[in-house]
Amino acid sequence: MLILSSLRTRWASLLGSFVAVALGVAVSASTLAGLASAVGAPAPAPVRFASSPVVVMGRDTLTVEVRRGPSVARVSKKLAHPHPVDNQLLADLRTLGPVRMDGGGRRDAVGIDAPVAAVRAVVDGRARVLTGDDRRLADPATARDAELLVSVVALLGTAAGVTSFVSVFVTASTFAFVIALRRRELGLLRMAGATPGQIRRTLLGEAGAVGLVASAAGCALGTRAAPRLVRALVEGGVAPSWFALRAEVRWPYEVAFGVGVLVALTGAWTAAWRAGRVGPAEALREAAVDTGVLPWSRKLIGGLLLAAGLALLARSLWTDPADLLKRKSYTTRPMLLITAVATLTPALTGPVVRLLVRLPGAAGLLIRENSAASVRRTAAVAAPVLVTVALAGSLLGSAWTVTEAKATEARERTRAQLVVTGDGLRVPVAQGATISASASTAVFVREDGTALIRSDARAVRDVRAFTEVTRLPVIAGDARELDDRSIVVNEEWRQHTVGTWVRVWLGDGRPARLRIVAVLARGTGDNGVYVTAANAAGAGVDRLEVRVAGGAAERARVAGELKASGGTVRSAGAWLAETSPRAGLRDGGGGARTRLGLFVVLGISLVYAGISLATTLLMATSARGAELRTLRLTGATRGQVLGVVTGEALVAVGVGAGLGTAVSALELGGLAGALGVLGAPVGVGVPWGVMGACVGACAVIGVVSAGVGGAISARVSTRG
Repeated sequence: MLILSSLRTRWASLLGSFVAVALGVAVSASTLAGLASAVGAPAPAPVRFASSPVVVMGRDTLTVEVRRGPSVARVSKKLAHPHPVDNQLLADLRTLGPVRMDGGGRRDAVGIDAPVAAVRAVVDGRARVLTGDDRRLADPATARDAELLVSVVALLGTAAGVTSFVSVFVTASTFAFVIALRRRELGLLRMAGATPGQIRRTLLGEAGAVGLVASAAGCALGTRAAPRLVRALVEGGVAPSWFALRAEVRWPYEVAFGVGVLVALTGAWTAAWRAGRVGPAEALREAAVDTGVLPWSRKLIGGLLLAAGLALLARSLWTDPADLLKRKSYTTRPMLLITAVATLTPALTGPVVRLLVRLPGAAGLLIRENSAASVRRTAAVAAPVLVTVALAGSLLGSAWTVTEAKATEARERTRAQLVVTGDGLRVPVAQGATISASASTAVFVREDGTALIRSDARAVRDVRAFTEVTRLPVIAGDARELDDRSIVVNEEWRQHTVGTWVRVWLGDGRPARLRIVAVLARGTGDNGVYVTAANAAGAGVDRLEVRVAGGAAERARVAGELKASGGTVRSAGAWLAETSPRAGLRDGGGGARTRLGLFVVLGISLVYAGISLATTLLMATSARGAELRTLRLTGATRGQVLGVVTGEALVAVGVGAGLGTAVSALELGGLAGALGVLGAPVGVGVPWGVMGACVGACAVIGVVSAGVGGAISARVSTRG
């Protein structure tokens, strides 16, 4: 009964927690439904050979035995150059029945109308035999769709993880502040005989009730949001065109409901535990100055988290700096530092305000001292701003820094003035120009007998021309010595000593033994492997890099002659601008999917920050009737009172922005250090515009919420 009565009378103060949990459950339910649909997505029907019961496909995988502890396992990797269905096999198949080839005359796969047993007997291991849904493996879209589904899983998984993190954070912060405002009430309950356990059970009961109702509402909202989410992914090119929500899967909503209730209870647990320690004397306390806002346990936890975050950053810099450049790493790693600084925010708020805030006049002094004295209120407002700004700076800043480093590396690697791209290029003769023709390929190596590693590579036709138009970051050896029996590798290879012979498999699966003649710096990971065209059978020329001896007129003449190659002719600058990772992050491709994922995460964080700011400030300002009444009695006008209230809100937002910027600086500083260790270009990209927009949005929400609450309190105060 006490819980129900408290919920009826305090529903307004619990509204923020309700909205936060409901929104978190809705996002979790919709993203989990999308994940379930992506992971268990039924493959669409075959298209290319839909009318053929059997498809024979040239060998397209390399299978190698590796050690898995005491046993031996077989692992497979996709070949860079799949084998075609050769003439002899094609002739043998035609003895069984009609053979179909696609309209383009491609020989990577053929369809045949014949019994599958007979086809397997004729093929006899020379190729792959596909039946049923497996026939779709011969469709060109299959590999692309699989890559898109991986992107969908990564995007939705990140969104679900960040939603859980931020929802627990916001819910805990809101509950903690609500309970802080009820200290006198809790003290009176203790004075009336309530035990600490009863206080805790009451507060956790309120949280559980809010969690149950909010989770139900969130699931209802999630059922409506999930189809729209899937549709947006398809229309945005993130998911395959056939991707659809699996309506029969219900477990995502059940999981989201349970997580919502757990988030509510988890968020309220610490605050309820502290509330149980409120003594009866709290009922008599009238001081507005917060004391003991950060118990030793929270200081210990915050300190340990901060030390762990810094130690992990330092360890990665020392042992594996390349790991800091990976998207999975720089997406999840900031959470630890954000949690640490947010935990310590109440202890940092007072010193930061007194050190940095300098406002003129009596109102400015009042704003500064109120903000520094009311630590709980200031910290509760600053915390969601901290999360939003830190995520914006860390995630977008890391992505932009890495892509800018990759783009700079690409610019530094080329001496070419013109670049021609396309499939199956012809190499024309152009007077006064050096033309380097190369093809995309791959090299496979078995490291320590336990893993099969694929490295993207380029196969060059003319080594002399290649070294004239390319500026490789060689740290050992000489790339000019590359020939048909050698290879250029990078520092990422386990074996990267010049003069050493390595056993590899080439892009078409052939084994080879090649000598290392040069080693490249690891850089951002885009400094690949180089072999000659003899070691890339089946690889057609897809790039011509051209250096012209003369000026602009000569370049224009050579560009005209290069049109005979059958590809797209561009200046080196235009080609780099279009194909660099930085361009992809802005305009399209995999970079666009990364950008979409990051902005989804930031959008979730900003929405939560807005909810937390609005509810915290409305509650805090509305509860300051006595304080605002005193200001009015001393002669302050209503406008001056509102100015003080909104000024305090802006100070709290500024504190959160400053702490979030500090966390971003730590993350981006570690990333810059990793780039320096790897020998990559160092240029930190700080998303000032996005961070400023987040701070501006939080400031607007803070001012409006504080103004509304202040207006209500001021009106009540004058009437009182």
